Amino acid sequence: MDLLWLWIILGIVVVLGIFLWATYNGLVTLKIRVDEAWSDITVQLKRRADLIPNLVNTVKGYASHESGVFEAVTEARSSMINAKTPKEAAAADNQLEGALKSIFAVAEAYPELKASQNFSELQAELVDTEDKIQGSRRFYNGGVRDLNTKISLFPNNIFAGMLGFKEREFYDVDESERATVEKPVDVKF
Repeated sequence: MDLLWLWIILGIVVVLGIFLWATYNGLVTLKIRVDEAWSDITVQLKRRADLIPNLVNTVKGYASHESGVFEAVTEARSSMINAKTPKEAAAADNQLEGALKSIFAVAEAYPELKASQNFSELQAELVDTEDKIQGSRRFYNGGVRDLNTKISLFPNNIFAGMLGFKEREFYDVDESERATVEKPVDVKF
């Protein structure tokens, strides 16, 4: 009888060990995927931030009296570069999108600027970068969703905290910031 209980206990320990091993490895895999996705977002945001001074300088040559627009873009770019968390990055991203809308609104008033090859190339690169940022955000949020789900499911939720895993925050826009981004830009000449 004692040998049977020993085998039962040994079986339970082995099953529990395999479960912990699989849970830990699954959580590590998802954590690394989320970290990679965050890195992709920061690379694309940096690329966009690097394009912006060229765009601003190109527009400045045609519309030097629009200094308020240029200051807003510079401030927004600085906020984007200094953002550390997904929430900070999302807020700075929205601020930058609004500032870029102002730049493009100014460009509409200058047909010779719109016809400039340099401006057109910069605008195309920014559009391409925006598409990449959007894709990176979706990939990141998908990874965060998978990680948070795995951490929250029973019985993983019991072990995830003990193993040091925490839920991550989504790259999302607050309602107040969403209203700011969605309203049209008002540019006066």
